[in-house]
Amino acid sequence: MHVDFSVEVGPEAPALEVPWSAKDGSTRYFDLRARPELLLEIPEANQNQELARFLSLLNAEHSLVQTAKCDAWLTDEIREEESIFGAQWKFASYVDLFLTAEQKQGDLDTHEIVARGLCRLLAKAPDMSVAAEFIIRRCYFHRSADMEKSDDGFCITFYLAGYGDDEDQARLRWIIGLNLVQHALMQFSAQRELLR
Repeated sequence: MHVDFSVEVGPEAPALEVPWSAKDGSTRYFDLRARPELLLEIPEANQNQELARFLSLLNAEHSLVQTAKCDAWLTDEIREEESIFGAQWKFASYVDLFLTAEQKQGDLDTHEIVARGLCRLLAKAPDMSVAAEFIIRRCYFHRSADMEKSDDGFCITFYLAGYGDDEDQARLRWIIGLNLVQHALMQFSAQRELLR
C-alpha cells in the first residue's frame, strides 16, 4: 500500500467550507454526527455501501473526525505516476475530513500529527495495488447563520485508489484499502487525548 501526506494551504490551494452548499442548491453539507439518518440523502453513499459504512463510522460519536464531502468513481484513466501499479482500471474516492474538537480545528500541528500517524500505521499494511493520500487544506468553519463570517482552520482530504486489471479487482482493492484506513482512524480515535 502506497501512502503519503502533504500540506497545501497556500492562497491558490483548494479550501473547504463547513457547512457548504452548491450554488444551485443541488448538493450540500449534511451533519451526519447530529443527524445520521441524513446519510440516505447522500447519493454517493446510496450507490456504494462500503462508502456508506465508512461515512457512518467516521461520523459516529466516538470518532475524532467528521466528514464534509465525498465522491467515488471508476475509471480506466491511469496517470503516469500511477503506472507503477501496472493496472488498467482504478476505483477511487475522496472524503473531506475535519476534526471534531473545535479547539484543534485551527491547529496545523495537530493535523500533521494525524496525517503522519495515519501514514505510519498504513505503511505497515501488506504490499498491494492501493494508494492513500492525505492532504491538509484550509477549511473555513461557519459557526453562525452569517455565512460571511467564519473561523479559519484546516481539514484533511483523504484520497484512496485501488488498481486492478479489471473493474472488479480495482474495486476490491479499494474496499480493502478503505477498511485499512477505517481501522487506522479507529486506532487514532482510541487515542483521543492527543487531540483534546
